[in-house]
Formats: sequence, C-alpha cells, structure tokens
Amino acid sequence: MDFWVSASTDVGIKKQINQDSLFARRFESPNGTMAFAVLCDGMGGLAYGELASSLLVSAFSDWMYEQLPAIFGDRIQDHVIRKQWTDLIAVKNSWLHAYGLQNQCRVGTTVTALLLTQSRYYLLNIGDSRAYEIGRQVIQMTQDHTLVAEEIRLGNLTPEQAEQSPIRNVLSRCVGVMDTVQPDLFFGDVRPGAAYVLCSDGFRHKITEKELKQYLLADIMSEQEMKQQEEYLIDLNKYRGETDNISVITIRAIGEGTETWIG
Repeated sequence: MDFWVSASTDVGIKKQINQDSLFARRFESPNGTMAFAVLCDGMGGLAYGELASSLLVSAFSDWMYEQLPAIFGDRIQDHVIRKQWTDLIAVKNSWLHAYGLQNQCRVGTTVTALLLTQSRYYLLNIGDSRAYEIGRQVIQMTQDHTLVAEEIRLGNLTPEQAEQSPIRNVLSRCVGVMDTVQPDLFFGDVRPGAAYVLCSDGFRHKITEKELKQYLLADIMSEQEMKQQEEYLIDLNKYRGETDNISVITIRAIGEGTETWIG
C-alpha cells in the first residue's frame, strides 16, 4: 500500500496572522511505506497562538524523525505510541503553561496527529481540530473538546443548534492553558482506498460532509490534484464567509483491495 499526501493552509479573510501549523510526510520504513501528519490550531493574542501551534508541530515532526525509527519492528505496539505521545504532550503542555504564566497571557493550541502504517493507524487529539476517515461514509474519528460538544453528548443541544451557538468555539481542553491535559488516543485498521483528513475548525464550519467526500475522495490521479481539491474547498470556505484560519491535510491510502466509494 502507498500513501499520497497533501497539505494546504490559508490565513483566511479576516485575521492578520495564521495561527495554524501543520506537517505531513510520506516515508519509507523497514515496515513499508508510512505516512505521518500533525495539525495544530493555536490560540492567544498577537503571535502567541502561532508560537504554541508551531512548537507542538515541531515536537511531533522531531518525534517522527528521531524516535519513530527506534520502534520499528514486526509491529509497532499501541502502548509504545500511547506512552511516547502522552509524554510529548505533557512536556510541551508544561512548557507552554509556564510560558503563559511568565508572560501573563493564555496561550494554547489544539493538536491532531495521525500515523498510518501498512495495516494500522495511530491517532491523537486534543481540542476541536478533527480527523476524518472518508470511504463509503464520512466518519469523524475524533471527538471535539468544546463546551457545545459536551452539551451535545449530554443531550442538551442538537448538532444543528451547536453550529449556531455563540460559544461553539470555546474549548474544554487544549494544550498549554491548564497545568495538565489528557489527550484522546485512537487505534484501528487502515482502509485501502480511504482518504484520511486532518483539519482545523476553520476548514469545516462552512462545508458539508457531502462536500468533503465529493472533493477529497474524488477520482484523483495525483498529489497535485489532491492539492487543487483542498485549495478549492479553502476558497469555498472563504466565499461562504469563514473568518478563521483554514487548514487541511489529506492522505489517500492506495493499494490492493482499494474500493471505489464515489457517489
């Protein structure tokens, strides 16, 4: 199985600074071709959000280059990924929290990180950036850590009501604001033919799941065409009035057993 990887980001129509940061790579390993991606949406006044998101993306990219090769074997163990990623989050959360206290500001970031191997995926999430698996259906792989998401889970709001809520973007969990933070981790099987999508909340507010599938699971023949589809959806978000930064990473799993899920 091979992976095609593309990533796009845009400052949007209102903000002066892009506080989103991202990293995405396809690489060869003793276990076959793999893909790794991380996307962070920073928050904080001036450049603080940009600092937080870029710091965490750099930490995860360093992990890919420096620590991941050491755990290659017949099979990467779930508990090893869980411990290494949880420790990484703890270290960077402590640094950002201390930085915020020292500079008398609240600085934080969301994070969604995804490792795809020949058979298994490893996924971490904190905040309201999301990961999707797009195949026959569009599956949201992560849970939002927001106040309205909690109200939905409690049955106090419908998803439609949440989209109109004035507090829809208020996070209940992020990296850097509190002295400790617990990530969600998910593990599962990679599906040949699927598109795996990481995005900031600015990418998804103005487009539908049907449009996600229509454009990101299209009959695409190259990474360049994937990039064009991402940029089209970014422009569509801006046309519809999205005011946040807009970022997306797309990874297509290509190989034997690939199904056609268009339509």
